[in-house]
Amino acid sequence: MIEERPTHAITVRVSYLEIYNESLFDLLSTLPCVGPSVTPMTIVENPQGVFIKGLSVHLTSQEEDAFSLLFEGETNRIIASHTMNKNSSRSHCIFTIYVEAHSRTLSDEKYITSKINLVDLAGSERLKKSGSEGRVLKEATYINKSLSFLEQAIIALGDQKRDHIPFRQCKLTHALKDSLGGNCNMVLLTNIYGEASQLEETLSSLRFASRMKLVTTEPAINEKYDAERMVKNLEKELALLKQELAIHDSLANRTLVNYDPMDEIQIAEINSQVRRYLEGTLDEIDIINLRQIQEVFNQFRVVLSQQEQEVELTLRRKYTLIDKNDFAAISAVQKAGLMDVDGHLVGEPDGQGFGLGVTPFSAKPGKKAKSKKMFKEQLSTSARKEGASSPVGGKDLDFSTSKTQLTPSSKEGDVKDMLMRDRETSSTEPLPLDSPKEELRPPRPSTPPPKPVAFEDFKNERGSEINRIFKENKSILNERRKRASETTQRINAIKREMDMTKEALNFQKSLREKQGEYENKGLMIIDEEEFLLILKLKDLKKQYRTEYQDLRDLKAEIQYCQHLVDQCRHRLLMEFDIWYNESFFIPEDIQVSLKPGSSIRPGMVPISRIVSLGEDDQDKFSQLQQTELPEGPDSISFYNAKVKTEQKHNYLKTMMGFQQAHRK
Repeated sequence: MIEERPTHAITVRVSYLEIYNESLFDLLSTLPCVGPSVTPMTIVENPQGVFIKGLSVHLTSQEEDAFSLLFEGETNRIIASHTMNKNSSRSHCIFTIYVEAHSRTLSDEKYITSKINLVDLAGSERLKKSGSEGRVLKEATYINKSLSFLEQAIIALGDQKRDHIPFRQCKLTHALKDSLGGNCNMVLLTNIYGEASQLEETLSSLRFASRMKLVTTEPAINEKYDAERMVKNLEKELALLKQELAIHDSLANRTLVNYDPMDEIQIAEINSQVRRYLEGTLDEIDIINLRQIQEVFNQFRVVLSQQEQEVELTLRRKYTLIDKNDFAAISAVQKAGLMDVDGHLVGEPDGQGFGLGVTPFSAKPGKKAKSKKMFKEQLSTSARKEGASSPVGGKDLDFSTSKTQLTPSSKEGDVKDMLMRDRETSSTEPLPLDSPKEELRPPRPSTPPPKPVAFEDFKNERGSEINRIFKENKSILNERRKRASETTQRINAIKREMDMTKEALNFQKSLREKQGEYENKGLMIIDEEEFLLILKLKDLKKQYRTEYQDLRDLKAEIQYCQHLVDQCRHRLLMEFDIWYNESFFIPEDIQVSLKPGSSIRPGMVPISRIVSLGEDDQDKFSQLQQTELPEGPDSISFYNAKVKTEQKHNYLKTMMGFQQAHRK
């Protein structure tokens, strides 16, 4: 059907759910791409319908793939035997097929979705006839209970006067909520006995089917909108509208107007115009479009806020600002004799006069200014010494108060570039399967040499290329470990200096609290020494984060290099085993078929079976089946999938038997 609709891109996905004793299980969790789930599965409802959270969904491209998944799930189902059925299914199963049809026309953002639920209900059981006991009895209880709830939901759906439908009574009805009535099509297949002794079960099944016929359905096409295509269509429509607007501007003899969002250069130009307008050098600002008007008002706000900050900084440099609503600060000033009871400053006649302020702490003469001057001179002398031996200019130096200046040099950048090249060469360089040249072999010794001696010969001859790659990856790994150790030491040094800086900062804070704090509008005014400590701590934290990020990257690189080393070691040992067996155990007359260019790869077939490579009975049967099946072409996919599933499980059983025998 997909091939018959070339105008649509149709995708098909499947899932297989089992409901066993009111618990949800994924029957396809045994596939290698899925694996066991840690969190239990739950049933979730949303406006699009009902779906199972945690259930694996698999993409299928042909009918045979879907059959393979169906048979894989069937082998994982729970079955048991009782007096009425040797292979009785003990759970309800739902095989769901999800279909999505997208139009290949990009302008059409609508797509159609559909869901097909193939439900296999476990049959109801009369315990007197089945004779179930123990675990089978418990399973039968859950089966009968869920079927009873399903019948109650169907009866409620058939009654037009009912407002509430009890879907949540059990997992079965909850999972099939969007498939029972409403927007769906339903088909019920009822299995019955043809014997008179099973008349009661037959009538019960037929009554259940007749109640199902009372459920009304209103199927409709499920159309949804592709968000990505909608965005592309809207962008295309926006471009067309811009072109049409440009045509209207040209017909109206307007200048070229740009309707795109403004870039940084245009915003800077508007800011310059606003400043010149406020200074009086520009008489008026030309209006171009609405976006430009909004940006002009925005720049007015920016200039106003900058001027407020500049005024506040100027006042703080000259005066100690006191909030009139801060009664504690006012009382402290009054006690100091700087303000009278009426709120006027001392020496202020008639409310107008001089203002009394406190000079900044940095302007006070004393020993601290001298020590700071000496500290700056030491920095300049050390910078000159470093400049004499380093090509970096003085302008590029970044002075800080940290004792350990840790700035990444150009050499570290070169090492990172080397790492990227090493990664590319290590990951993309193919490992050789055979030696590049076929050399003449020496005569075979009567007894095989010891493996350690043969391994050294192999590394020097046939496995020289793999051994070289192994050594290179190992040297890279050691270099990364060394760099990680150095980075860890630098991080520890920065951490110790951060702790010392925090202690000094806490000491300055306690000293400031003892001497008295200066506040303005809730903001604390600190001296220059405490400010420098804060800057130093901030710089150390930045260096710490940078070094820590480098350490994380190095750890990831070490893990990657370790994986490459392990892979090369495994490959080297595997190639050695193949070479050792081929050189000292396989007969010489058979080694002709193992030369390069032949269909047999050394190591593919065990040595004990390397002589018997004829076609077995299974291959003959498969070829005969392919020639006979075309009489029923619709069944080819079914039989192919079934045969592959059986072969897979036979192989797994054989391998498990080998492992158990090896353990014994």
